[in-house]
Amino acid sequence: MKRILKNFMATFDKLLPRIIVAVVGIPLILWLVMEGGYFFFALVAIISSLSLYEWYKLAERKGAFPLKTVGLIGGFLINGVFVYERLQLDIYKFFAERGIHLAMFSQHQLFTVILLVFLLGIMLCELFRQKGSPIINVAVTVVGMLIVSLCFGTLIFTRELFPYGFPAYKFFGVGFPNDEQLLQIQHWGGFTVAAVFVSIWMCDTAAYFGGTWLGKHRLFERVSPKKTWEGAVFGFVFAVGTMIVAKIFFLDYLAMHHALILGALIGIFGQLGDLIESRFKRDAGVKDSSSILPGHGGVYDRFDSLVFIAPIVYLYIDFIVLS
Repeated sequence: MKRILKNFMATFDKLLPRIIVAVVGIPLILWLVMEGGYFFFALVAIISSLSLYEWYKLAERKGAFPLKTVGLIGGFLINGVFVYERLQLDIYKFFAERGIHLAMFSQHQLFTVILLVFLLGIMLCELFRQKGSPIINVAVTVVGMLIVSLCFGTLIFTRELFPYGFPAYKFFGVGFPNDEQLLQIQHWGGFTVAAVFVSIWMCDTAAYFGGTWLGKHRLFERVSPKKTWEGAVFGFVFAVGTMIVAKIFFLDYLAMHHALILGALIGIFGQLGDLIESRFKRDAGVKDSSSILPGHGGVYDRFDSLVFIAPIVYLYIDFIVLS
């Protein structure tokens, strides 16, 4: 009995910092998700920028010298592309009301310009630097922007689909939704992204406890020795279950088979994203990407699942559910 109590207290001591961070962080994240717009953009931009910085620090441990400042600015602007349609309308309206009509980039043009300018700029910077290998430095800087900033940014795209890309005729039978329908679409957007976050958290939590209690068969020992197949199955089941619950109570527009598929995608690719980040950390010889979040490690540690999930969920919702 004493041994059981001792093990429980040891586990609780490890979990306490995680619980405190979760109690503070989860309501804040969900509030920003539901608000959407520039609030949600700010959330993703902060998560993306901190994760990208941690990615660059991992690369430095392997002898690379990424252009951190240039990469972080480029990553932030890439995130901005995903909220640009909203920003473009606000800017155009502001100047149009004062009799000025601006010619502005389209969203695709802006993304192309930002990417090309920063690709060329990074290579030019390396022309005058004398640190390490220019090939490795350029590769690490650019790949970090693509893995972190681009993939995380697609979560903004998913949220922005609902005010700017939702096919009202398909779900309401009208070309132009009224105010009540617009509010419903806005709520669906918030609940959709919130469901993605909650599914990820439920998957992680179920995988942890399932693996701790029942885990016997190692999932990928050379990458993450503590992860087990039993934990992975628990995580998958809870991810699917979370999306089903979200569909029943909050997401009327989502058919049940879409909820099942989205839950399965989150349950599979979320865990793959976690394994890939574990591979990066093992290669860099560290346990966590940083220690900024007590009990959780780094921001990239906490949100690594989004690398795969964010773009896959966006593509599925935009091209299959809403098409």
